Amino acid sequence: MSSASAPPLKGVRVLEFGGLAPGPFCGLLLADFGADVLRLDRATSQTHTDIEPPPTGDWLTRHKSSIAVNIKTPRGVSFVKALLPHVDVIIDPFRPGVLEKAGLCPTEVMLSINPRLIVARMTGFRRDGKYKDMAGHDINYIAVSGVLSMLGRKGEKPLAPGNILGDFAGGGAMCFLAVLLALIAREKDGKGQVVEANMVDGAAYLATMPRLSTKTPTWGRERGTNMLDGGSPFYDTYETKDGKYMAVGALEPQFFAELMKGLNIDPKTFPGSRDDRKTWPYLVDLFTKTFKSKTRAEWEVIFDGTDACCTPVLTQQELEEKSFDQRPPVTLRRTPGYAQVQNASSEPEPAIRAAKGQGAGVEGEGWSAEGLGPSVGGEKVLEEWVGWKKGKQYEVENGGLAKISGGLSML
Repeated sequence: MSSASAPPLKGVRVLEFGGLAPGPFCGLLLADFGADVLRLDRATSQTHTDIEPPPTGDWLTRHKSSIAVNIKTPRGVSFVKALLPHVDVIIDPFRPGVLEKAGLCPTEVMLSINPRLIVARMTGFRRDGKYKDMAGHDINYIAVSGVLSMLGRKGEKPLAPGNILGDFAGGGAMCFLAVLLALIAREKDGKGQVVEANMVDGAAYLATMPRLSTKTPTWGRERGTNMLDGGSPFYDTYETKDGKYMAVGALEPQFFAELMKGLNIDPKTFPGSRDDRKTWPYLVDLFTKTFKSKTRAEWEVIFDGTDACCTPVLTQQELEEKSFDQRPPVTLRRTPGYAQVQNASSEPEPAIRAAKGQGAGVEGEGWSAEGLGPSVGGEKVLEEWVGWKKGKQYEVENGGLAKISGGLSML
């Protein structure tokens, strides 16, 4: 995209301690918008050798490189300390106390070495309170946030929506937001800081509207009986003749009228008003039977291009087969993020070209990833960032990079 300026985070250097899900997702967002992200992995017998290690279980590695360092050894810690003056952002995905135990306390060590450093700390539970020392996963974090209790059908157990809400939305995306805010603050006073994100508060914040709505008729009833949680017949999904699904969101009267037109249903035949909850069971039964009378493709022909708020529920496989182009989450018209698809630069319409992003795209185009092996590409990044070379400023010790005495200056 010749007319685009560099992505907004170009030149920001990020050292991401290796982890899974939320931490790497924060790093992915930073990398997709131009930051140079170097992942710090655990050392193994294959790292930093001529034998390329297999990828880790982290697939969120687009635009990243890796080094392997053993932070349980003094020389490994010395290496990290020497790198800190040349880094803008640290991503800490560990449970509370891990960096402190390694001798890399963010406040007492990291910021004393580099006062401009932003240390982004990601946890599941809050760092204070009842659960702070406990292990957990996405389902646990959204459970104690109050959000999980709101998800699921009437009379059924709460339903966890994969690990999207806690790990990625409440965790990684909120951590990304924290880093951006800290970068803005640093522009004003030149000072870095520790920023913290946790999935409990992140998920709870995302549920601000539903939580406030529990004091209103919109969301004040039992789970699965409210307007937006599967209780309303005109805000739900319906199976079609071929076992696929259509999604209905016809909340407003004018959109509901369009839905009835497409379904060939006369609202005058209803036993009561559509807004009367006593009518809802009748509508659920009617819509269920009607949608099953045609295939999803037939319903698409009827509803595409209308204001009925009725769309197909497409699977990831279908979208991939149809070459649905994955894009950056937001469009910056002058400084777009990096493209995922490899034909983005050939898009003739400027607005769509910016939406697709800039650059050559990536293999897999957002549908598949080969991952990143520990230590792959990282030594080249070290040379580009600070001119360090193996054998001069650092060496390999049991698969991990280690500081050569006197070889790395922290100035």
